[in-house]
Amino acid sequence: MMKPPLDLKLILALTGVALIWGTTYLGIRIAVSSIPAWYVTAIRQSIASLIILLILIKQKELKWIGWSAFKRQIILSILMVVIANGLTTVAEKTIPSGLTSLINATSPLMVFLGCVFLGIQKPSLKGFTGVFIGFLGVVFIFRDGITDLMEPGYRNGIIALVLAVTGWTIGTIYSKKHSGKPQYIFLNLFYQFVFSALVQWCLAFIFSGQAEVSTWKTESIFAAVYLAIFGSVLAFFCYHYALKKVTASEVSILTYFNTVIAIFLGWLMLNEEVGVDLIVATILIIAGVFITNYKKKAQFKPL
Repeated sequence: MMKPPLDLKLILALTGVALIWGTTYLGIRIAVSSIPAWYVTAIRQSIASLIILLILIKQKELKWIGWSAFKRQIILSILMVVIANGLTTVAEKTIPSGLTSLINATSPLMVFLGCVFLGIQKPSLKGFTGVFIGFLGVVFIFRDGITDLMEPGYRNGIIALVLAVTGWTIGTIYSKKHSGKPQYIFLNLFYQFVFSALVQWCLAFIFSGQAEVSTWKTESIFAAVYLAIFGSVLAFFCYHYALKKVTASEVSILTYFNTVIAIFLGWLMLNEEVGVDLIVATILIIAGVFITNYKKKAQFKPL
């Protein structure tokens, strides 16, 4: 039996997700250094919306997608952009970028558990072993740092990250179950980003008040623009394209590449501390994700 041809577009999409989202943690940390977090996310999604709008107009693909599809995009927007992306940005105000990426790296484990619970993926001893090892890594992160949770900024950052991981997990599973045709990716993203931008502007005014642009640093503004062009438009396009081709769990494996890149860049560019505990936790979480999700064939059952 002949092997299927190499899917170059899928390879490029997966590579884009791994590399780009690995750098976004650094970008977020730089952006929130002088710009309030919800303003960063609002600016990011507004620019992303404008870019996609121009692309859709140029390609003459801007159109109404119908109420049923619109409701799906609103759900994805709330889960994956407002909650997951927004709260990750909020967390990085008080949590180092490397640690933020490491905690977000647990999302594939949650995706596996969610898929098993919903009956769209078969449970396996290998999968649960990976989950156990991965969460050992999480325990390792906090084994000597429980007292840090008494500090309000750190504690609130961790809570925001837990909510972000939850949103991303539910959004990933939902996106796979309700995936549309690949040619509508940009159109779907347009509706997601426009809605999330409106919500995040409201959250920015509620939590941060009127913007004091004069206090924003140039590097923070450039970081927000980078997050819009690469972190939102290009990476989200690659991510949703990949979900059309492979399982949610397989796409989520890329998280461990993001984590290594983010931790390295945080150490290199921001002088973030990378101690033995963080390294061991990273190895355990990455090993857990790999063990849980590695398989030759998709295990999603037809709905």
